[in-house]
Amino acid sequence: MRDPAEARIAIVGLGYVGLPLAIEFGRQRDVVGFDIDAQRVAELRAGHDRTLEADSVDLHAASRVRYSDSVEHLRACDVYIVTVPTPIDAQQRPDLGPLQGASRMLAGVLKRGDVVIYESTVYPGTTEEVCVPLLEQGSGLAFNADFFCGYSPERINPGDRKRPLPSIVKVTSGSTPEIAGFVDALYAGIIAAGTHRAPSIRVAEAAKVIENVQRDVNIALVNELSLIFDRLGIDTLDVLEAAGTKWNFLPFRPGLVGGHCIGVDPYYLMHKSEAAGYHPDLIETARAVNNKVERHVADRILGLLAERKVDPRQARALILGVTFKENTPDLRNSRVANVIRALREAGVSIDVWDPWADADEAEREAGVRPVEEPERGRYDAVVLAVAHRQFAQMTAAEIRALGKPGAAVYDVKSVWPRDAVDDRL
Repeated sequence: MRDPAEARIAIVGLGYVGLPLAIEFGRQRDVVGFDIDAQRVAELRAGHDRTLEADSVDLHAASRVRYSDSVEHLRACDVYIVTVPTPIDAQQRPDLGPLQGASRMLAGVLKRGDVVIYESTVYPGTTEEVCVPLLEQGSGLAFNADFFCGYSPERINPGDRKRPLPSIVKVTSGSTPEIAGFVDALYAGIIAAGTHRAPSIRVAEAAKVIENVQRDVNIALVNELSLIFDRLGIDTLDVLEAAGTKWNFLPFRPGLVGGHCIGVDPYYLMHKSEAAGYHPDLIETARAVNNKVERHVADRILGLLAERKVDPRQARALILGVTFKENTPDLRNSRVANVIRALREAGVSIDVWDPWADADEAEREAGVRPVEEPERGRYDAVVLAVAHRQFAQMTAAEIRALGKPGAAVYDVKSVWPRDAVDDRL
């Protein structure tokens, strides 16, 4: 088997997944960190990571990473790890455009003996059915004779500093037994938690996508329970805390389900399942339940305003947080944007406060431009949408001071003191 220590590695895509990977390999060996975004490359060369997944100490420690937006710098490599996004389109169908683009690009530099490893979340079969043909067509080389592939799904949790890349078990796979061993050994060199070698690329692809499908289904259950209990006048968190005293009760909480994984990956498996002739009822229903929560949140806020006899067309609301989850600037597929849109359609004037979000990116991705500081005491409604630590640590007095006397306070995340809120999801 070839020696992983001699591999000349390129990381293709330097986002939330690719950068931590480049850093870990770059602590030990020369690595090319490639991205088509020249501005992103320039920022990393200057020691700044806009995703906040790496600080200056991390970037300095990975001194052997060469950041580049030039395809020519990939030619000297023989192992290419692809970490580009796999989003969905407006019809909620898999958008493999970035993955296909990366594969076509790599086909132009592929040589005999090279290995292409994909980390992007996909449906089972994508690597061999979609990516490999593009690599063959563009390079003129034969799969599993001249070049090889692997798949090792990403498991990065954006904003989670307690679980860095080396502490997360890595699932690995390869297109031949020898390549599977090579890929596993390659990652074993940087993953302290260890690796799990899957028997095939398709198994590894399936394992990744169901990790997020499972979470989506479980969150959908508690979201539906929350919708039921709201109509029954029961506090959902009280119920969950009581039920949670049983040893095998799963501690899921209701909430908005967005982001680039849980809110997206189920559609990939649904797409492949439909193509295979099976309609996945449970997965589809879970997606529908989670998607309706944003409308429920907007309606409840409007209801709280109505209880106070505040005309929504004259109301002003403060939304705390617009990123898709707490303690990260990641705005991809944030469902808070849909809550804001629904409130605006009802006539409510909205201010958004989010110390984590980049203002320009928030305006581009979510259609809102966060204020630097809210106008305390001026709002008819205050809504905690994202539990950033700055917000979660607020006292009841600090929360109430954000709004007018008697303002409606709604907690989507159920983290604020009970005496500080009027209602919560």
